[in-house]
Amino acid sequence: MPKFLSSQQVSHYHEQGYLSPIDVMSESDAADLLAHLEAAESEHPEHLGAENRNNAHLVLTFLDQLAFNPIVLDAVEDVLGPDFSLWGSVLFIKEPSSKYFVSWHQDATYAGLSSHDYVTPWIALSPSNQETGCMSMIPGSHKAAIRPHEDTYGEDNILTRGQAVADVDESQAVDLILKPGQMSLHHGEIIHGSQPNRSTQRRVGFALQSYTRNDVRQVIGENMWLPVRGEGRSSSDTTVLSRPVRSMSAESVALRERVNKNFGDILYHGATQRRNY
Repeated sequence: MPKFLSSQQVSHYHEQGYLSPIDVMSESDAADLLAHLEAAESEHPEHLGAENRNNAHLVLTFLDQLAFNPIVLDAVEDVLGPDFSLWGSVLFIKEPSSKYFVSWHQDATYAGLSSHDYVTPWIALSPSNQETGCMSMIPGSHKAAIRPHEDTYGEDNILTRGQAVADVDESQAVDLILKPGQMSLHHGEIIHGSQPNRSTQRRVGFALQSYTRNDVRQVIGENMWLPVRGEGRSSSDTTVLSRPVRSMSAESVALRERVNKNFGDILYHGATQRRNY
Protein backbone atom coordinates (compact mmCIF):
# COMPACT_ATOMS: atom_id res chain seq x y z
CA MET A 1 0.00 0.00 0.00
CA PRO A 2 1.57 3.36 -1.01
CA LYS A 3 2.24 5.91 1.75
CA PHE A 4 1.33 9.05 -0.22
CA LEU A 5 0.79 8.36 -3.91
CA SER A 6 -2.15 6.39 -5.28
CA SER A 7 -1.60 2.97 -6.80
CA GLN A 8 -2.45 4.50 -10.19
CA GLN A 9 0.24 7.17 -9.74
CA VAL A 10 2.83 4.57 -8.81
CA SER A 11 1.93 2.53 -11.89
CA HIS A 12 2.13 5.63 -14.09
CA TYR A 13 5.64 6.41 -12.81
CA HIS A 14 6.90 2.90 -13.51
CA GLU A 15 5.23 2.66 -16.92
CA GLN A 16 5.92 6.17 -18.23
CA GLY A 17 9.07 7.06 -16.28
CA TYR A 18 7.70 10.23 -14.72
CA LEU A 19 4.86 11.57 -12.57
CA SER A 20 3.53 15.14 -12.43
CA PRO A 21 2.21 17.28 -10.84
CA ILE A 22 2.43 16.46 -7.12
CA ASP A 23 1.51 19.05 -4.49
CA VAL A 24 4.27 19.54 -1.91
CA MET A 25 3.48 22.94 -0.40
CA SER A 26 1.35 26.02 -0.96
CA GLU A 27 2.33 28.67 -3.50
CA SER A 28 2.83 31.05 -0.57
CA ASP A 29 5.29 28.68 1.11
CA ALA A 30 7.12 28.24 -2.20
CA ALA A 31 7.35 32.04 -2.55
CA ASP A 32 8.88 32.21 0.94
CA LEU A 33 11.49 29.61 0.02
CA LEU A 34 12.29 31.48 -3.20
CA ALA A 35 12.76 34.69 -1.21
CA HIS A 36 15.15 32.88 1.15
CA LEU A 37 17.08 31.48 -1.80
CA GLU A 38 17.38 34.81 -3.59
CA ALA A 39 18.53 36.47 -0.36
CA ALA A 40 21.20 33.78 0.00
CA GLU A 41 22.24 34.27 -3.64
CA SER A 42 22.64 38.00 -3.01
CA GLU A 43 24.58 37.50 0.23
CA HIS A 44 26.82 34.66 -1.00
CA PRO A 45 27.27 35.13 -4.78
CA GLU A 46 30.59 33.29 -4.74
CA HIS A 47 28.89 30.18 -3.34
CA LEU A 48 25.54 30.30 -5.15
CA GLY A 49 26.26 31.90 -8.52
CA ALA A 50 25.44 30.43 -11.92
CA GLU A 51 28.54 28.20 -11.88
CA ASN A 52 28.03 26.90 -8.34
CA ARG A 53 24.52 25.51 -7.99
CA ASN A 54 25.24 21.90 -7.10
CA ASN A 55 24.47 20.56 -3.62
CA ALA A 56 23.24 23.78 -2.04
CA HIS A 57 21.20 21.60 0.35
CA LEU A 58 24.47 20.89 2.17
CA VAL A 59 24.89 24.57 3.11
CA LEU A 60 21.37 26.06 3.24
CA THR A 61 19.13 24.74 6.00
CA PHE A 62 15.88 25.60 4.20
CA LEU A 63 16.92 23.50 1.19
CA ASP A 64 18.03 20.71 3.52
CA GLN A 65 14.57 20.79 5.09
CA LEU A 66 13.01 20.60 1.62
CA ALA A 67 15.17 17.55 0.85
CA PHE A 68 13.70 15.93 3.97
CA ASN A 69 10.13 17.12 3.43
CA PRO A 70 7.86 14.19 4.45
CA ILE A 71 5.68 14.52 1.33
CA VAL A 72 8.75 14.36 -0.92
CA LEU A 73 10.17 11.38 0.95
CA ASP A 74 6.88 9.48 1.11
CA ALA A 75 6.44 9.89 -2.66
CA VAL A 76 10.00 8.69 -3.23
CA GLU A 77 9.43 5.70 -0.96
CA ASP A 78 6.30 4.79 -2.90
CA VAL A 79 8.29 4.36 -6.13
CA LEU A 80 11.71 3.34 -4.78
CA GLY A 81 11.15 1.43 -1.54
CA PRO A 82 11.85 2.22 2.13
CA ASP A 83 15.68 2.31 2.12
CA PHE A 84 17.32 5.18 0.28
CA SER A 85 19.91 7.96 0.40
CA LEU A 86 20.37 11.29 -1.37
CA TRP A 87 23.14 11.52 -3.97
CA GLY A 88 22.99 15.29 -4.54
CA SER A 89 20.96 18.29 -5.68
CA VAL A 90 20.99 20.95 -8.38
CA LEU A 91 19.37 24.37 -8.56
CA PHE A 92 18.12 24.78 -12.13
CA ILE A 93 17.63 28.51 -12.68
CA LYS A 94 16.80 30.20 -15.97
CA GLU A 95 16.93 33.97 -15.99
CA PRO A 96 14.14 35.97 -17.70
CA SER A 97 14.27 36.18 -21.50
CA SER A 98 17.45 34.09 -21.61
CA LYS A 99 18.76 31.57 -24.14
CA TYR A 100 19.61 28.85 -21.63
CA PHE A 101 18.13 25.43 -22.29
CA VAL A 102 18.63 21.77 -21.38
CA SER A 103 19.23 19.38 -24.28
CA TRP A 104 17.53 15.98 -24.60
CA HIS A 105 19.46 13.67 -22.28
CA GLN A 106 19.28 10.87 -19.72
CA ASP A 107 20.50 11.69 -16.20
CA ALA A 108 22.09 8.28 -15.67
CA THR A 109 24.54 8.69 -18.56
CA TYR A 110 27.40 10.20 -16.55
CA ALA A 111 26.37 9.59 -12.92
CA GLY A 112 28.71 6.61 -12.48
CA LEU A 113 26.25 4.63 -10.35
CA SER A 114 25.84 0.86 -10.20
CA SER A 115 22.11 1.12 -10.98
CA HIS A 116 20.09 3.53 -13.11
CA ASP A 117 16.88 2.86 -11.19
CA TYR A 118 16.68 6.02 -9.12
CA VAL A 119 14.29 8.94 -8.85
CA THR A 120 14.66 12.72 -9.08
CA PRO A 121 12.04 15.02 -7.54
CA TRP A 122 12.05 18.41 -9.34
CA ILE A 123 10.40 21.05 -7.14
CA ALA A 124 9.14 24.32 -8.65
CA LEU A 125 9.80 27.48 -6.62
CA SER A 126 8.43 29.65 -9.45
CA PRO A 127 6.03 28.86 -12.31
CA SER A 128 7.41 26.18 -14.62
CA ASN A 129 5.44 26.15 -17.86
CA GLN A 130 5.93 26.35 -21.61
CA GLU A 131 6.72 30.07 -21.49
CA THR A 132 9.28 29.81 -18.69
CA GLY A 133 10.93 26.66 -20.09
CA CYS A 134 9.46 23.70 -18.21
CA MET A 135 10.83 20.17 -18.44
CA SER A 136 9.54 17.86 -21.16
CA MET A 137 9.62 14.07 -20.98
CA ILE A 138 9.62 11.32 -23.62
CA PRO A 139 7.21 8.83 -22.00
CA GLY A 140 8.46 5.26 -21.64
CA SER A 141 11.99 6.06 -22.83
CA HIS A 142 13.40 4.82 -19.51
CA LYS A 143 12.63 1.25 -20.57
CA ALA A 144 15.35 1.20 -23.22
CA ALA A 145 19.12 1.28 -22.72
CA ILE A 146 21.13 4.46 -22.30
CA ARG A 147 21.32 6.09 -25.73
CA PRO A 148 24.56 7.53 -27.17
CA HIS A 149 25.14 11.14 -26.09
CA GLU A 150 27.21 13.79 -27.85
CA ASP A 151 29.15 16.21 -25.65
CA THR A 152 28.39 19.55 -27.34
CA TYR A 153 29.60 21.97 -24.63
CA GLY A 154 27.01 24.35 -26.05
CA GLU A 155 27.36 27.85 -24.62
CA ASP A 156 23.67 28.14 -23.72
CA ASN A 157 23.26 24.52 -22.61
CA ILE A 158 22.91 24.29 -18.81
CA LEU A 159 24.18 20.69 -18.65
CA THR A 160 27.80 20.10 -17.63
CA ARG A 161 28.99 18.73 -20.98
CA GLY A 162 26.04 19.99 -22.99
CA GLN A 163 25.32 16.30 -23.51
CA ALA A 164 22.61 15.55 -26.04
CA VAL A 165 20.73 12.54 -27.44
CA ALA A 166 20.19 12.66 -31.21
CA ASP A 167 17.06 11.69 -33.15
CA VAL A 168 14.52 12.23 -30.39
CA ASP A 169 10.90 12.11 -31.57
CA GLU A 170 9.80 15.42 -30.08
CA SER A 171 6.21 14.81 -31.15
CA GLN A 172 6.00 12.34 -28.25
CA ALA A 173 7.15 14.90 -25.65
CA VAL A 174 4.97 15.73 -22.64
CA ASP A 175 5.43 19.11 -20.94
CA LEU A 176 5.50 18.99 -17.14
CA ILE A 177 3.71 22.17 -16.11
CA LEU A 178 4.17 22.97 -12.43
CA LYS A 179 2.86 25.70 -10.16
CA PRO A 180 5.16 26.96 -7.39
CA GLY A 181 5.08 24.35 -4.63
CA GLN A 182 4.46 21.40 -6.95
CA MET A 183 6.96 18.76 -8.01
CA SER A 184 7.49 16.10 -10.61
CA LEU A 185 9.30 12.78 -10.30
CA HIS A 186 11.41 11.28 -13.06
CA HIS A 187 13.44 8.12 -13.57
CA GLY A 188 17.20 8.19 -14.07
CA GLU A 189 16.95 6.80 -17.60
CA ILE A 190 14.08 8.81 -19.06
CA ILE A 191 14.93 11.14 -21.96
CA HIS A 192 14.04 14.72 -21.06
CA GLY A 193 15.02 18.33 -21.66
CA SER A 194 13.71 21.90 -21.51
CA GLN A 195 13.50 25.03 -23.66
CA PRO A 196 14.62 28.62 -22.92
CA ASN A 197 12.75 30.94 -20.60
CA ARG A 198 10.89 33.43 -22.78
CA SER A 199 9.07 35.07 -19.86
CA THR A 200 9.88 38.14 -17.77
CA GLN A 201 10.40 36.16 -14.55
CA ARG A 202 12.99 33.67 -13.35
CA ARG A 203 12.28 29.97 -13.61
CA VAL A 204 13.64 28.38 -10.44
CA GLY A 205 13.59 24.64 -9.80
CA PHE A 206 15.26 22.55 -7.11
CA ALA A 207 16.16 19.06 -8.31
CA LEU A 208 16.94 16.42 -5.69
CA GLN A 209 19.16 14.45 -8.02
CA SER A 210 18.77 11.81 -6.94
CA TYR A 211 17.39 9.50 -4.27
CA THR A 212 18.88 6.03 -4.71
CA ARG A 213 18.36 2.73 -2.93
CA ASN A 214 20.96 2.03 -0.27
CA ASP A 215 22.40 -0.88 -2.24
CA VAL A 216 23.42 1.42 -5.13
CA ARG A 217 27.14 2.20 -5.24
CA GLN A 218 29.32 4.79 -6.88
CA VAL A 219 31.51 3.04 -9.46
CA ILE A 220 33.24 6.27 -10.54
CA GLY A 221 34.48 8.59 -7.80
CA GLU A 222 34.01 8.40 -4.06
CA ASN A 223 30.93 6.93 -2.38
CA MET A 224 29.46 10.01 -0.69
CA TRP A 225 25.85 9.83 0.47
CA LEU A 226 23.40 11.63 2.73
CA PRO A 227 21.36 9.02 4.67
CA VAL A 228 17.61 9.56 4.40
CA ARG A 229 15.54 6.46 5.22
CA GLY A 230 16.22 2.87 6.17
CA GLU A 231 19.25 1.24 7.75
CA GLY A 232 21.80 3.16 5.71
CA ARG A 233 24.89 1.88 3.96
CA SER A 234 27.23 -0.65 5.50
CA SER A 235 30.16 -0.38 3.06
CA SER A 236 33.40 0.66 4.73
CA ASP A 237 34.33 3.02 1.87
CA THR A 238 31.16 5.11 2.19
CA THR A 239 31.49 8.73 3.31
CA VAL A 240 28.37 9.63 5.29
CA LEU A 241 27.46 13.27 4.73
CA SER A 242 25.98 15.49 7.43
CA ARG A 243 23.10 17.93 7.32
CA PRO A 244 23.83 21.65 7.93
CA VAL A 245 23.14 22.85 11.46
CA ARG A 246 23.09 26.46 10.28
CA SER A 247 23.29 28.00 6.85
CA MET A 248 26.70 28.69 5.31
CA SER A 249 28.73 27.52 8.31
CA ALA A 250 32.44 27.00 7.65
CA GLU A 251 32.02 23.26 8.21
CA SER A 252 29.12 22.90 5.77
CA VAL A 253 30.84 25.04 3.12
CA ALA A 254 33.99 22.88 3.34
CA LEU A 255 31.91 19.69 3.08
CA ARG A 256 30.04 20.99 0.04
CA GLU A 257 33.30 21.93 -1.68
CA ARG A 258 34.58 18.39 -1.17
CA VAL A 259 31.34 16.87 -2.47
CA ASN A 260 31.26 19.20 -5.48
CA LYS A 261 34.82 18.27 -6.41
CA ASN A 262 33.77 14.62 -6.34
CA PHE A 263 30.71 15.51 -8.44
CA GLY A 264 32.92 17.18 -11.01
CA ASP A 265 35.31 14.23 -11.17
CA ILE A 266 32.33 11.92 -11.77
CA LEU A 267 30.38 14.01 -14.27
CA TYR A 268 33.45 14.94 -16.35
CA HIS A 269 35.03 11.48 -16.22
CA GLY A 270 36.53 10.81 -19.65
CA ALA A 271 35.53 14.25 -20.99
CA THR A 272 37.69 16.18 -23.45
CA GLN A 273 36.76 19.50 -21.84
CA ARG A 274 35.82 20.65 -18.37
CA ARG A 275 33.71 23.71 -17.65
CA ASN A 276 33.48 25.68 -14.42
CA TYR A 277 30.31 23.89 -13.22
